[in-house]
Amino acid sequence: MTEGTYLDSILSYHRDRAENDLRSLDQLLKEISTKENNRPSFQEKILAEKGLSVIAEIKRRSPSKGELKSNLDAVDLAQAYERAGAACVSVLTDYIHFGGSREDLLNVRRSVEVPILRKDFTVDFRDICDAKIMGADCVLLIVAALEKKLLAEFIEFCEDLNLAALVETHDEAEVEIALDSGAKMVGINQRDLKTFKVDQKRALRVVSEIPEHIIRVAESGIRSLSDAEPLKAAGFDAVLIGESLVVSDFPEELVRQLRNL
Repeated sequence: MTEGTYLDSILSYHRDRAENDLRSLDQLLKEISTKENNRPSFQEKILAEKGLSVIAEIKRRSPSKGELKSNLDAVDLAQAYERAGAACVSVLTDYIHFGGSREDLLNVRRSVEVPILRKDFTVDFRDICDAKIMGADCVLLIVAALEKKLLAEFIEFCEDLNLAALVETHDEAEVEIALDSGAKMVGINQRDLKTFKVDQKRALRVVSEIPEHIIRVAESGIRSLSDAEPLKAAGFDAVLIGESLVVSDFPEELVRQLRNL
């Protein structure tokens, strides 16, 4: 990775935080509830949808565009997504770069029944434990941010905790790494995490590398039906949409339109 990119800066912050975290992994594992919930799993909810599943995201800002909606109410927006038929909700918990928080996820978990993705930069086993403790059903694992051996260990650890793992890729080589590491759900992010520029053809180019039995998720750059239609036709099971919904005056309408594809 080129020094000084967005990804470098964000990962440096999270790795430094992990190094200074004095909590033990054993301590966190003891805090994880063993109670079963009645919610379908993240993967089950996506596959249960008849049309294109929508993973609707909650975030207040982005590193490249700054504030998106500073007065965003996470609970109100999550409930609007659920009413509109979103299969799952994605909640940013990184405050420094995205304006999210642990409290956002905790509050959303108490307010909706759909599965929740903790959207953050996972660099440590304790990050995965934290997601489970917060009530998340899924965590994001970014191939570009992790060594292959650690990625495989994280995926296995998620399975041990009954957490789904959305393994994010950007090209064919990263898809191969994700599959070799045991990924059961692969996302193709059309946003370059080094420059934060979006290539809206990326997902269509790469999707053929993902076998049909793997859940396929297209991420970033999806703003309308015209963006989503070719993704559905190419075999994607779900789209993860954040910015377009957050800045919209009518987010429920866009979710409903996408679900009817």
